[in-house]
Amino acid sequence: MIDFKNVFKSYGARDIFNDASFRVEKGERAGVVGPNGSGKSTLFAMICDELSADKGDITVPQKARIGLLHQQLDFFRAEESLISYASAASGELPRIQARMHELETLLAEGSPDRPQSEILNELGRLQTTFEHLGGYEIRHRAAAALAGLGFREEDLERPMGDFSGGWQMRACMARTLLGEPDILLLDEPSNYLDIPAVEWLQRRLKLFEGTLMLISHDRFLLNTLTDVTLEVNNGKITRYPGNYQYYIREREERRRHAEAAASNIERRKEQLERNIDRFRSKATKAAQVQSWIKMLDRIEDVDVPDDLHFKGTIRIPPPPHSGVETVRLEGVSHAYEPGKTILQEVDLHIERGEKVGIIGYNGAGKTTLLKILAGRLEPSEGRRVPGHKVVVGYQAQEFAELLPPEMSVYDIVKQAAAPDVTGQRVREIVGAFGFSGDDAGKLCKVLSGGEKIRLCFARIFVNPPNFLVLDEPTTHLDIAAREALQQSLHDYQGTVCMVSHDVEFLRGSANVILEVRDHHVTRYQGGYDYYRERIQQLSQNPGEKAVSSAAVPSVPADSQKERRKERAARRAELSKDRKRLENSVSELEKTIEEAEAEKSEIIALLSNPSDKVDFAGLQKKLNLLDRRIEESTVQWERDAEALEILRKEYDEIRES
Repeated sequence: MIDFKNVFKSYGARDIFNDASFRVEKGERAGVVGPNGSGKSTLFAMICDELSADKGDITVPQKARIGLLHQQLDFFRAEESLISYASAASGELPRIQARMHELETLLAEGSPDRPQSEILNELGRLQTTFEHLGGYEIRHRAAAALAGLGFREEDLERPMGDFSGGWQMRACMARTLLGEPDILLLDEPSNYLDIPAVEWLQRRLKLFEGTLMLISHDRFLLNTLTDVTLEVNNGKITRYPGNYQYYIREREERRRHAEAAASNIERRKEQLERNIDRFRSKATKAAQVQSWIKMLDRIEDVDVPDDLHFKGTIRIPPPPHSGVETVRLEGVSHAYEPGKTILQEVDLHIERGEKVGIIGYNGAGKTTLLKILAGRLEPSEGRRVPGHKVVVGYQAQEFAELLPPEMSVYDIVKQAAAPDVTGQRVREIVGAFGFSGDDAGKLCKVLSGGEKIRLCFARIFVNPPNFLVLDEPTTHLDIAAREALQQSLHDYQGTVCMVSHDVEFLRGSANVILEVRDHHVTRYQGGYDYYRERIQQLSQNPGEKAVSSAAVPSVPADSQKERRKERAARRAELSKDRKRLENSVSELEKTIEEAEAEKSEIIALLSNPSDKVDFAGLQKKLNLLDRRIEESTVQWERDAEALEILRKEYDEIRES
């Protein structure tokens, strides 16, 4: 049990905690959420006794082993090998192992002070404890954990100093998880992880049996791993008995009730004040006025929680028209230097309106593929074929970090604008992305992470694209801003290709998944959940071919019973999707048939004109019908293909 009672903590004049109280019971899994700078990391430091409270009581089980993953790197020796660093996971194991070596030396050399039987007894006890803690398997478990986090077998003996900061953080995570602590505290564990590593972490943490506290902006981890949510905000810690999704619903409900109560109280206070002012001068009402004054003094204001919705604006303008095909890659291979292939023989096409999410381990070639699709990088072999009237809007992963600090928001967007774009139009654009009035003059050096991302979008859309290419657009965004961007991309009518390590973001915005693995690209004609289902199906049917020759990760089911349950659930889900797609295909066929019939009638009128024929009006209508037929046909082809895939999968599940 972790218990905070009336805790106060300040840094100078700033209050971090002000009479904060909460409790986490043994075995609970708590997500810790709140605005940046609200004190979440300070909370972890106080639980670990790295910081003390100014006032109040903090109770943590005395003998509990605590594992803490900081946002910053823990200390390590640069020359120590990766596998050795990760294997020293538990604080007890290295001490026990060192003592066992001492006792073995005493047995070999003899000891005048202690009988051999006593040394053997102590050694036996330590060996039993070492085995119980998994000491004899720790190196193998460390190698498996490191592989799950994306390390290769040849990396295991490399020194820690050879790796970048992001990979060093992964090693710290492996070491923390392998310690099997009683209380596990993770501070933004997914910051440096790609999606396969996030999925591995989620599976690993589901098996953790101790008490878990998780600080994260990753909704996927918060929703699938936690059963309690602690909100840290304005010096208080509020407990909600559910995961992040429950917390959002419950908090919004509480806020609505509080707003209604505050409104009622305000009306009551205004009424009392009017009565007091009206009858204050009347002697006959003196006693009543004094009573009203006392009532007014006793009324307590209601504390209304902050609105969690995103305060900024991400308003993506409609895209200009383009051809059906947005971009095509034919036989594309790329290597930055001879012998080090990144992509090999990639054949790929992306159609207008598709929202494509790109998934793969760090270093697999996701950013390289994105740059080639955007036309920012010429492939070593093969060719990129852009579609008709395609206008690319590209946002690099590092652009927000490279904004010139002394340039203003207005200057950044004006610099990117075409020569014929007026200053007034630039101000309209920056205003549409939340920089109205004086905010347009803000310097880049004072912008928050969310403001920088909005500025990047304003810079792109000052010349409206119809093909949006985004590399890690959610970096530096809190959960509310991620949700706002996710909705904007979902509603955007142009084509989008994006790399993101946020599972929920991809789940809510992508309808096609490209997996980059072993230099190849595999296309999954469906969203993230469909991609996961196909990966699982392919792992259970290794003879079945995917769209590409790329290997797929193994995700074995726990048992035949579990697999049957999963198949039944998937079959029910497929039935809903199949019905939806069948209705859509039927409606689209009807729309195309009616449009073709109307088009034939107009052509007949134009072929046999009379004085009453409105040539201009009929021609305009004919153009609209052509566009409707083209768009409906594209959608029909997409839905019909998806329906065929669903029917095949449904039949295969039923047969198995």
